[in-house]
Amino acid sequence: MGRLSFFGCAVLAAAVITPSAAAQVSATRTYYGAERPMPVEIVRPAGAEGDLTVRLLSADNAELASAPTQTGAADLAAMFESLWVIDPAQPTIRYAQLFAGGTPVGPALVLQPMTTPEQAYSFQSPGQRPEVRWRSGQRVVSGVRAYSEQHVVMETTEGEIRFRMRPDAAPNTVWNFLTLADGGYYTDVIFHRVVGGGNGRPPFVIQAGDPIGQGVGGPGFFVDLERSGLPHTFGVLSMARSSDPNSAGSQVFICLSRAGTQGLDGSYTSFAEAVGGAAAILAIESVETGANDRPVSPPVIERTVLVPAPPRGTGPSVIARPEAPDTGR
Repeated sequence: MGRLSFFGCAVLAAAVITPSAAAQVSATRTYYGAERPMPVEIVRPAGAEGDLTVRLLSADNAELASAPTQTGAADLAAMFESLWVIDPAQPTIRYAQLFAGGTPVGPALVLQPMTTPEQAYSFQSPGQRPEVRWRSGQRVVSGVRAYSEQHVVMETTEGEIRFRMRPDAAPNTVWNFLTLADGGYYTDVIFHRVVGGGNGRPPFVIQAGDPIGQGVGGPGFFVDLERSGLPHTFGVLSMARSSDPNSAGSQVFICLSRAGTQGLDGSYTSFAEAVGGAAAILAIESVETGANDRPVSPPVIERTVLVPAPPRGTGPSVIARPEAPDTGR
C-alpha cells in the first residue's frame, strides 16, 4: 500500500478536451468568469421535431429550470437567472440539456463551478492508523468550467470497458482523467496489478495507468484528493495514490467487489462507473499473477476514446458484478 503502485501520481492538465461533434448545446469556450455572459451554440439534431428548450438539470436529472431557445447563438446566463447562484460551500454540478418536443437530444453540457477546493491531509493519532482529514479556508466562486458530457471507452486486450463520468462526485478528477484519456496518455499501458479474490478474500482491484508499467510512473504532476461520495463497488473507477492523499495523477484502479473495496470510501477518489464491459473486467481479474500481484502476461489498455454521452436520463445502466452460477451442489 505504501508504494506509488497502489495508491499512482497527480497541477491539473491544461489541455482542452476535444469538443463533441454530436453536442447540441456547445460551449464556445471552456471557462466562463462569474457573473458574465455564457455564450453557447444551439444545434437541432437531424430528425428532431418540436419546440426547442434548454433545461438545467441536477446530477440526479431533476429539473431546476427551463427556458425556450432556438438554433444558433444563445447566452445561458441570460436564459437562467439562477445560473450564477452558487453556494461556494456546497458547489453542485448542473447540466444544460437540450430538449426537442419534450425529448432530450444529444449530450448535455456539464457546468462545473470553479470554487476554492478543500485540501486533504493525513492525520495519525498515537497508536492509530493514518486517516484523511480536510481543511478549507475562505471559499469563493470564480466561474464555471463547461464541456460536453462524454463517456470514456477503454479498449483493452480483453474487450472494451465503457465508463460514465461522475463530475458530481469528483469534478477535478474527472477533468484530469478526461484530459489524459483524450490526449492519448492511456495508449499501450498495461494492467500492472491484479488483486482478485481467493482464500476467503473478496475480489479487490485491477490497476493500470503507469506508462512504464512498474507502478511508480505518472504524468509528471499530482492532483489533490477530492471528497467523493461515490461508493467503491464493482466497476467503479478510482484514483490510485501513495500514502500522501494528494499524490494521484494517472494511475487508476477498477473495483472488483463492494466487499473488497468498501474500506476505500472517503480515502480514495472514486470518479466514474462502468456502464459496459463486465466481461472484460472479469477477464482481467482472472489472469494469472505472480509476485506483488503482477500479471504473468499483463492485459493492455490499447487506447481510450471519448464518445458523446447519451442525453441525461437515457443510456445504459451501471453494471453489476455477475453472480456466480448456481451449480446445485
